Amino acid sequence: MEQDFSQLEKNLNLKFKNKKLIKQALVHRSYLNEHPDFELAHNERLEFLGDAVLELVTTEYLYLNYPDHPEGEMTNWRAALVNTQMLASLSTELEVNDFLFLSHGEAKDTGKARELILANTFEAIIGACYLDRGYKTAKKFIVENALTKLPNILENKTYIDPKSRLQEETQDLYNLTPSYRVLEETGPDHDKYFVIGVHLKENLLGQGKGSSKQKAQVSAAKDALKKDKYKNLNLDRQE
Repeated sequence: MEQDFSQLEKNLNLKFKNKKLIKQALVHRSYLNEHPDFELAHNERLEFLGDAVLELVTTEYLYLNYPDHPEGEMTNWRAALVNTQMLASLSTELEVNDFLFLSHGEAKDTGKARELILANTFEAIIGACYLDRGYKTAKKFIVENALTKLPNILENKTYIDPKSRLQEETQDLYNLTPSYRVLEETGPDHDKYFVIGVHLKENLLGQGKGSSKQKAQVSAAKDALKKDKYKNLNLDRQE
């Protein structure tokens, strides 16, 4: 039975002339390992094309709408708009997950691997849209779905990496720099797992976990920013 993509098209606010393009955009490589006779290829070439279209539209939008901002700043904004986490969240909002062609193994994974698949699929959809409807429609889709997130990114400064953002905040408040300490370390040398705490003097602001110290530090900084505890410490504030 042929899968009906009309609901997905409604979610995307797109109508494809060539239905095979939107279908191919949803095909993960793993699906073909279990279905070698499937009529279409996986979506990686569409993803490659969509990535380029997404970057061009985003760059053009920032260049035209923020003429007084330097290149470096806009580069950070663009990175926040097109990173894996953002694109995966956009796919989730559009309920793309319900239409993916995945292997049984991949279908069970709901963690980082699925996040990457959803992000790549969003780019593949852009590539399919570009081929099917042209640049103008692809641009409209990107503006309506991705670039509407920019005000929130700018307001919350999520374009600044968490460690830099936390340091900026604590230096502004107390003229102090956070320190990161390993709270727990497990696993063999080739497969370590870290729990790290971020402190301001002796105040624990947040904790993070990761397969490397760097990842755990970033996670700890995110946790500290989310909890906001650093804003109400009994420390001398910077005048």
